[in-house]
Amino acid sequence: MDADDVFDSVTWETPSMSANNGYEATYLNNEDDGATAPAKPGYLHHDDGDSAPNEPKWEGYLVGVVKDPVKELDGTKDMYVSYLVTARTSLPIFSSTTPSSRRRFQDFVFLREHLSKDFPACVVPPLPDKHRLEYLTGDRFSPEFIERRRQDLNRFMQRVCNHPTLQRASLVRDFLESTEWNVKMHQHMAHPPGPDPAPTLLDNISDTLLNAFARVRKPDERFVQMRETIEKFEESLIGIERTWSRGRARATDLTSDYHDLAVSVQGLGFLESGITNQLNDFSNTLLEFSALLRHTTQTSTEPFLAHLQSLISYAQVHKAVLKLRDQKQLDFEELTDYLTSVTAERDRLAAMVQGHVTSSGFGIGAYLRDRVDAIRGADDDRTRVEKMRKLDARIKELQEAVTTAHETSDAFNDEVMKENAIFQYAKESEMRELLLILAEGQIEMYRAANDEWERVVPVLQRIRVDV
Repeated sequence: MDADDVFDSVTWETPSMSANNGYEATYLNNEDDGATAPAKPGYLHHDDGDSAPNEPKWEGYLVGVVKDPVKELDGTKDMYVSYLVTARTSLPIFSSTTPSSRRRFQDFVFLREHLSKDFPACVVPPLPDKHRLEYLTGDRFSPEFIERRRQDLNRFMQRVCNHPTLQRASLVRDFLESTEWNVKMHQHMAHPPGPDPAPTLLDNISDTLLNAFARVRKPDERFVQMRETIEKFEESLIGIERTWSRGRARATDLTSDYHDLAVSVQGLGFLESGITNQLNDFSNTLLEFSALLRHTTQTSTEPFLAHLQSLISYAQVHKAVLKLRDQKQLDFEELTDYLTSVTAERDRLAAMVQGHVTSSGFGIGAYLRDRVDAIRGADDDRTRVEKMRKLDARIKELQEAVTTAHETSDAFNDEVMKENAIFQYAKESEMRELLLILAEGQIEMYRAANDEWERVVPVLQRIRVDV
């Protein structure tokens, strides 16, 4: 792969089933409730025998939509906004093929936080940031803010519904169809899915041993390349966002300038009595063009930038999962080193008890330990045998811990590989949707602008110029 091309995997045409292992790059995000579910939705069945081991597999489709925001308890200090969440699904865990519910923003926050806890290896989509300027200015109930939030929540819901693991989570099912959501939330907090994690040897080892800031000594090339690709993708998105933000600022300035120019031309029409009508038509065209620029900024540019910011946050979540994967590998490496050191100490004591070697043969550290034990009166063979017994028990615990850490690290690796494939599918689909919407918005603006200017040209040509 070309290191300079972070979008080389993006398919700008919907790929065929054979070209992409049966996954359709276009998300199922039709917001029309009357639309029927696709005859062959974009997912892989578990019985697909030719799929790769780390290829994600879908057991069915789930299409979620967030719409119809409503102000609840309007006019009171407890006012909030609720959103209607509807879905269509073929998953057997749902009691209905068309579940629906009404949820507020805090419910989405609960869903996201607990999905992250229940599925630590999953790239759980991010939610829009709650701490925005609107909260400081008191404008979070404005129609514009509510609509932006609805779009962000709708994007979050689409990503969750298109995730092959998250779409089958019991918490997602309850979120979409439960009429007793508050009860379900308390039950989930009291009894999270899966067994309670018992304290492990890893939890009891000093932080001086397991340094959270240590680096993995044997990095896996797959994940090194994965991180580099995500970082380049994120950097490219940030660059695009900055460029289009500057473009939005310029468009805003142009909107104001064209409006001011229209007012000036209209004023000029009062002075030129012979061409007043033509100048008024020209002024109206300038006003229409100014309004068109404003409309394009609101309906195309701002949603484009919001989606870019959401994709950047999505990539950052993926990087956080990779960091957690590194920590799992680091746990295994540090436990292995600890086991090696404890085993060496046990072997040293055994050699001394058997009289094969003195402590000086194991280095200055072992020698100093024995000198300290001698001063304390604890250097006899009986004490050493007691230490060996304790070390044998510790070695057994460590061996089990190392085996568990190794299995956990391997399982996490497999899940991260699947998550990366899911992220790539989502990235391809969203980039396609993102750029198509932007292109259509620009086409609409320039077509409308062309019509406006062509309309006024004949009017201006009728102005008689006497030479």
